[in-house]
Amino acid sequence: MLNWRTLLLVVCVGGISIILPTQVLQIKALIGQAPIQLSAPELTRQARSITVKVISSGGFLGSGILTYKRDRVYRVLTNDHVLKLGNAPYQVQTSDGKTYEAKKIEPSTSSQGNDLGLLEFNAPDIDYRVAKLGQTPAPETHVRAAGFPFSRQGFKDDFVMLPGQVKWVLDKALEGGYKIGYSNEVEKGMSGGPLLNLAGELVGINGVHAHPIWGDPYLFQDGSQPSESERERMSEYSWGIPVETFEPLVSSVGTKN
Repeated sequence: MLNWRTLLLVVCVGGISIILPTQVLQIKALIGQAPIQLSAPELTRQARSITVKVISSGGFLGSGILTYKRDRVYRVLTNDHVLKLGNAPYQVQTSDGKTYEAKKIEPSTSSQGNDLGLLEFNAPDIDYRVAKLGQTPAPETHVRAAGFPFSRQGFKDDFVMLPGQVKWVLDKALEGGYKIGYSNEVEKGMSGGPLLNLAGELVGINGVHAHPIWGDPYLFQDGSQPSESERERMSEYSWGIPVETFEPLVSSVGTKN
């Protein structure tokens, strides 16, 4: 741990006090570790601007996140299981209510074994905000889960952002790449939506809600199974895929159509 007495140590040269170069670097490191928290309205605006609806001919499928743009070509990160709920052609509806035709992008390697999917669309006349990536949060970090629950479809404002805390970060991932357990009460339809820290940075993607009524999401990627006590505890939380898992996917342009 950095000693504050060391941090404030100065050298006097000709009557001028100078902070040693090593301490300057330490100060910068400390500043870099503390992103500025947004106010509640700012955080809501940030979340809403980067969260989209994923739609197919059959209707609303789930949520997605604007994670990359080049010129006016945008990529949307969502869950693979969201895309499997419908068939191409897909559409993306942005925060301003505009709807764009979107094509599915097949990643070459990065998302294999993880519940991740990518869409791409072109918006030639509008400059949309994309998510700023953060770091995988530690337990007890306050986070916000956002998206469009099925239960609110048909409402004028069906976007929600739910408060909570990270409660568990697994040493190894569950099937689909899920590692972050959090207390936010994620609902169906919010799969593919962002998990944000209080600075508005993307730290995970929603995908598994608490107390699932069918299926068994609690199996590790390596084929091993959690203990009964671990399984019981896991079922109490929503689960997300951490940024460390999908960062190579959203940062890469080396994909194939």
